[in-house]
Order: sequence, then structure tokens, then C-alpha cells
Amino acid sequence: MTNPTPTEPPIDLETHPDRYRHWKLELAPPVAWLTLDVDAGGGLLPGYELKLNSYDLGVDIELADAVERLRFEHPEVRSVVIQSARERVFCSGANIYMLGKASHAHKVNFCKFTNETRLAIEDASAHSGIKFLAAVSGACAGGGYELALACDEIHIVDDGFSTVSLPEVPLLGVLPGTGGLTRVVDKRGVRRDHADFLSTTAEGVRGARAREWRLVDGIFPSSRFRAAVSERAAALAALSDRPAGAKGIALEPIVPARNDSELHYRHVRLGLDRARRVATLTLRAPEAGPPAEPAEIPAGGGAFWPLRAFRELDRALLHLRWNESEIGTVLLRAAGAAENVLAHDAFLDAHRHQWLVRETLLLMKRVLKRLDLTAKSLFALIEPQNAFAGSLLDLVLAADRSYMLDHPTRSNTIALSPLNGGAFPLSNGLSRLESRFLVRPGRAKELLEAPGPYGAAAAEEAGLVSFAPDDLDYDDEVRMAIEERASLSPDALTGMEANLRFAGPETMETKIFGRLTAWQNWIFRRPNAVGEKGGLKVYGTPGARPEFDWRRT
Repeated sequence: MTNPTPTEPPIDLETHPDRYRHWKLELAPPVAWLTLDVDAGGGLLPGYELKLNSYDLGVDIELADAVERLRFEHPEVRSVVIQSARERVFCSGANIYMLGKASHAHKVNFCKFTNETRLAIEDASAHSGIKFLAAVSGACAGGGYELALACDEIHIVDDGFSTVSLPEVPLLGVLPGTGGLTRVVDKRGVRRDHADFLSTTAEGVRGARAREWRLVDGIFPSSRFRAAVSERAAALAALSDRPAGAKGIALEPIVPARNDSELHYRHVRLGLDRARRVATLTLRAPEAGPPAEPAEIPAGGGAFWPLRAFRELDRALLHLRWNESEIGTVLLRAAGAAENVLAHDAFLDAHRHQWLVRETLLLMKRVLKRLDLTAKSLFALIEPQNAFAGSLLDLVLAADRSYMLDHPTRSNTIALSPLNGGAFPLSNGLSRLESRFLVRPGRAKELLEAPGPYGAAAAEEAGLVSFAPDDLDYDDEVRMAIEERASLSPDALTGMEANLRFAGPETMETKIFGRLTAWQNWIFRRPNAVGEKGGLKVYGTPGARPEFDWRRT
């Protein structure tokens, strides 16, 4: 077994503003100020310093936590300013020495997680009424500029020094790792020739040219930069529909009971069979119905099943991603009272415009997207007394395959709810139901009008499950499918699954993840990047220059 390696200890995603080492969160409603001041000695892994406000996974874990807490705990916040505590550097991007030392899997997962965090910022802007502004003072390079690109507006000091840049190609022989190229041209509408110059010029672009090329939105002299940023933040806050008088809900820690083969949360159980390279991920339905009104949701949030269960699912998925790299197949199960899931779905659907319910639905959407982007084979197993209904049925629709036991005497059903109709879109913008029936555009609507319950044979005929073996064949068919999957190349499976999971229209998000999956699994393995004389390996070594294989492929 090679997981986890001695140089990459298990990753813990749990944090809190009281324990942040790299960010400072200040509230001045309706504006929040999120200040980056990286502790150079606070790297998550040993062997590098986080100089020049560079970041590693630990820095981004705190950023992701801050964004989520702003959404749930502080409804009075309507805009967020991201700034640096350093005078001469906003952020120099991902720490190169960390990337040079990290395993291939860590590099790829690091880029994936940081991009998911930037997408969470954009999701908060699009759907939560929280606008983000990057206040750039000093060098804003690589991943630092990618962080700024996730914001609604970028404003830069006109001091003759402050720049924005994407220097990965000229300095490191790799590409911007969290969607920078796509966001420059697709989101900000930068001309291709200007983007080409930006991406091959290590020094970056400053001042009037940066604004003219749409790389930033505003430039202000040092003497009035803070005031100008405050004015813009206030103007953005005025556009929000967030309820200024509402009280936030505390996000409780998500800490499982664990042993060597199991992580057990309140509603989620993750069983690990490392010898077979298989995990079983089971969600439990709520034991009771929902509250009568949103005002009755407990202030701690832990007793509100959709919020707590999907936060636990998120932690379990991230644990699999970071700490169980040799697990190749995840078996998805749901247990308990399906009627309670449907009751919670009805509550969420009825109150979807209330701010806390809206945030809960948006979190569920992001967690399901995390499932879609999990580089594991996903098989849903649907057996008697399952709870695959409504929002939990989206797990079945997200799976690469699903097996539903057709038992002659034991009831085994699934059902849809209105939430399957678009509350949880994939990265392509479609619901999983719509993506399933691309060649039959009206089929999703037909199924939502006849939500079930569906027995095994009816579910297979409706196209909601892949296979419905009878009780004589079910165990053997599932066993053989799992064993066959475990025998296949993990590289080929990762590429195949990434291609098949996002059929349909392309969006900025699918472009980012599709291209990242391709280039990271190629360039990050190439000698030009990670060989002994590769760009990532020799960066910062006095007198050393990278040596490239000049053949284009």
C-alpha cells in the first residue's frame, strides 16, 4: 500500500476562523474584508515555505471555509473584498516548491479543489447575493490572479508596480492550474491575442493597459485606493437580496468517529475495503420530517438533515479524494425512510426563495458536483428499504451505473421529487435527469409528472436505473461488475468517466474541468515539467534553467 505516503499525511478539511493561519475575516456589514496574510512557516506538508503570499492546500481550505461560513453564518454580508496584508504582493499563486515536491495525485487534486473553491465564489455571486471584489496591490501572479478572476470585479493600484500575470508557461513550463486561461477569455472577454501575450510574459500587465485589455475593472492611485474599493464594495452590496436583519446559522464541526476501516458521521457512513480497492458510501435518510417553517430550523444547523447530511457527504468525498487514492470504486447506498427524504424535499421546494433554504439547496448542488468530479467509479446499489428518493435519487443519476434488486417479495422502490427537475444542475447546466435523456428532451418532464414510486422493473424500463437483476442473479452480477471494474486501468477509467459524465452543452465550468483533467494528467507527468531538469523542479534554484524536450506532440 502506498496511501497515504509518509510525505503526504492524511488531509483534515475541518477548520474555523479562530484557527486560521493565513486569512483574516473582518465583518463590517454589509461588507466583509477577507485579508490574505500567509504564514510562511504554516505549510500543510513539510519541506517548503509559503513565501510571497503563495498558497498551498491549507490556505485554500481556509478560504473555502470562509466563503461557506459567510453564506450560512452571516446573511448580513452582501459583498466581500479580498485583499492582501502585504504592500508589495497580493498573491504570488500556488507555491512552486510545494508543487515540485508533491505527488502527481496531490498536484491534480490540489488544482481541482482550488478551482472548486473559486467556483463556490462565483456560485455565491450568481445565486446567493454575495458579490466579490479583488483589491489588488502589488504582484498578482498565477493562482493569485486566478483567485482575482473568480471575483466579480478586480481593482488594482496604479503605482507603477502592481501587476496581474499568468506566468506559468514562461517560468514553469505548465499552465495556470485553476481555470485562469478559460476565465480570461470566456468570463472576462479578453481578446485572444491579448490573452496570448499575458500568458507568455512573466512580467505581467499593469495600469491602463490592464484595464484597456479587460484584465481588471478599475485602477486607482494609492492615495484613494482603499476609499475607491470601499465605494465599489458598497455599490455591489446594494444589488443584493440578502436579508440584512436575518440571523445566521452556525456550521457545526464535521468530525467522524473512525477506525481503520470506517468513518462514521451522523448521517453518512464510509466503509473502506482497501484490499478490494472499494469503498461503500451510505447516506441515512432523516428519522423525522422537516420543520414546519424555515424559522424553526435550529440555529446550530446540526439537526437540519439536508444541511448536515450533505456537509457530511462532502467531507466523506474529500476524504476519499485526498486520503484514499487507491480506492477505485465507490458503492453508493441510501438507507432509511424514503418518505422522510421526500418530505424534506417538499419543504425545500416550498421555501426555496428563503435565504437559508436557498443556501442549503446551493450547498447540496455543490456537493453533488463534487461527486461528479470524483475520480472514482460510482456504482449505485438499490436494495430493499433504500432511501433513494428525490434529492438522494440524484446520487443514482450521478452514478456511472446503478443496480436495483428486483425481489419477488420485498418491496424495493425509488421515487422522484421536484428537486430532481433542476435544483442540482451538473456543470453543464442541466439536471442529471435531463442529461440522462439528451436524445429525448421531454422525457425528464414526463418523469417528473409521474414521480413514482417505481419498482425495479418499472425503474429499468423508465431508464432511471441501469440494471434490475432478480434475486437469483443480483449478488453475482454486482460482484462481477465490481471485480471487473477493479481490474481495469485507473488512468483509462478516470479519462473515460470524465468524458461520459458531462454530455450535452459545454459551459465555462465544463471547459475548465475537462481541460484541467486532460492537461494536468499529461503535463504534470512530462519531463518538461517534473523531470530532473523540468520547470517545476528547477524553479528558484540559483543558476539553473529548465531543459526542455523541444518536440511538439
